[in-house]
Amino acid sequence: MTAQTRLLNRLPREYRDRLMTLAKEVSFPQDTRIFDEGEPARCFWIIRTGMVTLDVRVSDRTLLPIDPLGPGDLLGWSWLFPPYEWDFGAEAFSPVRAYEFDGAAVRNLCDLEPALGVSLLHGVAEVMAHRLVSARVKLVEAHRTHGRIQTHHS
Repeated sequence: MTAQTRLLNRLPREYRDRLMTLAKEVSFPQDTRIFDEGEPARCFWIIRTGMVTLDVRVSDRTLLPIDPLGPGDLLGWSWLFPPYEWDFGAEAFSPVRAYEFDGAAVRNLCDLEPALGVSLLHGVAEVMAHRLVSARVKLVEAHRTHGRIQTHHS
């Protein structure tokens, strides 16, 4: 199991159960743009089925894929930190079903239950560290390959 899939599993059962009371089931058709860098980040998702591609914008029309996400993975952390704007973009690579959580409601729950908040923050920090390393590796590889970034266009 990777750091990405540990977010819910790392929470004690009572905290996981409390957090899941805030979950709403959602779906995204294949090729749906879920969010873009810089847009307001009001929620996050735990992917149940399907695949999502995280990407970073390297020019006005060019996106660099960073990390594939699948079942059990956390999609989005920007809801947790001001200014609550997405740091990456995300697109459904296949049809996706996910649990959606309202960021403000989860932050409120964390304020009411600080131990849950600390546990959740540790899990999100693990995911962030993994994703930032992935982004760095992709950017360095792209630069080394051709002296410029190889990308796909949206």
